[in-house]
Amino acid sequence: MDGLLLLVAIIVLIFFLAFTRASIRTASGSIITLLAIFSMWGSISLIWLVPAWILFLFLTVLLNIPSIRKKLVSDHFYSLARKLVPSMSSTEKEALEAGSVWWDAELFSGYPDWKKLLSYPAPKISAEEQAFIDGPVEELCGMLDDWQITEELQDLPQEVWDFIKKNGFFGMIIPKKYSGLQFSAHAHSAVIMKLASRSVTAAVTVMVPNSLGPAELLLNYGSEDQKDYYLPRLASGEEVPCFALTGPEAGSDAASMPDSGVVCRGDYGDKKDVLGLRLNWDKRYITLAPLATVLGLAFKIYDPDHLVKDKKMAGITLALIPTNLPGITIGSRHYPLNSVFQVGPTWGKDVFIPMDHIIGGPKMAGGGWQMLMECLSVGRSVSLPALSTGSAKLAARVIGAYSRVRKQFKLPIGKFEGVEEKLARIAGNAYVIDAARTLTTTGVDLGEKPSVISAIAKYNLTERAREIINDAVDIQGGAAICMGPRNLLARIYQSLPISITVEGSNILTRNLIVFGQGAIRCHPYLVKEMGAVSDSNQERGKSDFDKALWGHMGLVISNAVRSFLMGVTGSRITTVPGSKFSKHYFRHLTRMSAAFALVADASSLLLGGALKKKERLSARLADIFSQLYLASAALKRFENQGNQQEDLPFLCWVCEDALHIMQTRFDEILRNFPDRFIARVLRFLVFPLGQTFSLPKDKLDHKMAGLILSPGPARDRLTEGIFLPKKNQKKKDEPLWKLEDALEKVINAEPIEKKIRDAERKGLLKAETSDKEIDEAVKVDVLTEKEAKLLRVASEARKEVIRVDDFPQKKRE
Repeated sequence: MDGLLLLVAIIVLIFFLAFTRASIRTASGSIITLLAIFSMWGSISLIWLVPAWILFLFLTVLLNIPSIRKKLVSDHFYSLARKLVPSMSSTEKEALEAGSVWWDAELFSGYPDWKKLLSYPAPKISAEEQAFIDGPVEELCGMLDDWQITEELQDLPQEVWDFIKKNGFFGMIIPKKYSGLQFSAHAHSAVIMKLASRSVTAAVTVMVPNSLGPAELLLNYGSEDQKDYYLPRLASGEEVPCFALTGPEAGSDAASMPDSGVVCRGDYGDKKDVLGLRLNWDKRYITLAPLATVLGLAFKIYDPDHLVKDKKMAGITLALIPTNLPGITIGSRHYPLNSVFQVGPTWGKDVFIPMDHIIGGPKMAGGGWQMLMECLSVGRSVSLPALSTGSAKLAARVIGAYSRVRKQFKLPIGKFEGVEEKLARIAGNAYVIDAARTLTTTGVDLGEKPSVISAIAKYNLTERAREIINDAVDIQGGAAICMGPRNLLARIYQSLPISITVEGSNILTRNLIVFGQGAIRCHPYLVKEMGAVSDSNQERGKSDFDKALWGHMGLVISNAVRSFLMGVTGSRITTVPGSKFSKHYFRHLTRMSAAFALVADASSLLLGGALKKKERLSARLADIFSQLYLASAALKRFENQGNQQEDLPFLCWVCEDALHIMQTRFDEILRNFPDRFIARVLRFLVFPLGQTFSLPKDKLDHKMAGLILSPGPARDRLTEGIFLPKKNQKKKDEPLWKLEDALEKVINAEPIEKKIRDAERKGLLKAETSDKEIDEAVKVDVLTEKEAKLLRVASEARKEVIRVDDFPQKKRE
């Protein structure tokens, strides 16, 4: 019996040490202390004590003396790892090393430091930035007529182009010393979000020069001469930039681009016999190409005659090229799904440029892939999430109001449970989209270049925006599929596939990038192990590998124990910060983080390099990783905004939805895991009590729908930052103004309508039409004249809002 007690005590202590992630030295000392206590004050037989002492003394020596540990264990694993770790191409290596890790590393650790998350500053917009948003951005939005832009002009009006250039919209990321606005990432995002709620065409036009393109590349890598010349001209709009990366033979696989630049000598203007490059390219889908005056170009550099002696000329290279050079052809235009921003193809045939046109000068030749990977995070972190958020917020505001104004069977359609379900999903998705946008811009403003988080944000926010618009169109029905100035959703619906496709298609991003890059970059030890294995100095490599290996093994054991114990206890045994509203979700996310880290390690260990080919497994792990980030962003937003209890349904929906998705993806992974024995072990550790997370309840959906069906602080916070025509401007031709006006009038009339319904039930009203019924209600003293007038005004406002545009036959010929 005493021996069994000792065994139980040791097991409990080991579990405690693993759960708290004690160091090897602490764990060794704790177990030996426990054995000493039992030896001195217990009555345990030597049959139990002697083997226990021998075993744990051996383990203590083995684990705590590096030379013994290396010789007996680590060096063998090192040799095995050198054979098994797959080789990486230079482009793969550069992609993996690009950018930085941030909050994503905490989520991958299995033990997130939630206090660190909550300590990040809440995103703020300076007074200068707010003045720009309230001034030029508001004015620009007022100038935009999206129907005119997309249907009639198929371009922005000239006065809009002039306004954008004059007010520095192309220079938001450019420092003030180069005449730019030098906005924070959060302010930059806020500008794009507001424009997107008004016109996708205008938003993309402003977005691209401030995203992946010449300005961003010059800021990070350009020579001082290049910065001094180009940045002021880009900020003022004197130069219109584009960046040519994608071609017919190289889309997502940009490393395979056939475009070339061969080192040679040639003439450039008045300069004779200049060392430079002979360029040939074929690019398409290049935003602003039809109007560009300066072309950023990605190509592969070659030096067959070895004209450059001091540097190997090979690899992807980036250069800036005036578009008026001989040999350059700018195609007419592509038309991307009625979002008529300027985009088109470009070709170059034997175009000669001097070597100093390479961004950063000749020293940066061959470094283009790393430059692209570093800078790509701006488009993924800031621009595309802002575009998605503007669209999502507008849809939530529009469809919430429409569902209250539009009636069927004498009830607002938003009161029907089928519509409520979609309204709740719209509201929840809008909430988490904005939460992820703001957390991501926080990281960028803190100096991070979050390559993995940017991929998470790009994929998930564009996909959720698409889901929102699909749901909104379903609710609005026929009115949503008839084009015209009144239709506020159609152009967004048409343009969303553009966001899905650009900056790395969503299929690629989900299946290969999020987990494929994240598993290496965010893992606490994997990068160290890979670096140690590839180190040319084997003695140093073995030493580094030893430290990383045992840290990794401890991490796996800890995550297994933590996942199991939190699964058994409903995550109650972990300590987390947060308010009384959020602690519950912080605990469950801690459990999911441990389970994710455990399953990710098991997948990487079992499959190794073959994991790249298991795209569906990688995609499901990416989904879990994404949900951890999205839910943590929602919790951060809720805390940032002061734990607004009215917004609690939004938070609950997001977190419960995320937990259910993670649970589902874990189940899918384990059902399809190649090794069935390992799958059963993992299932036992991840779901010791079965799958306990459920989808948000119908009652929660009802609360969520109610929040966007009615004007109020929660609805305003959810849709904050979009363009809303001000009622004091009397813009009665504005569809959104009419909708907001109708919502107010309809809500004011609802108590009066109740009187009508009550009178109908009592048999006091017999009229067949609503107009006659109002007149009859006045005659029988059910309504006063004043009430009848309010009801008629609401009825007219409702009819105006649900009207659908129609056109003369010749209009559509």
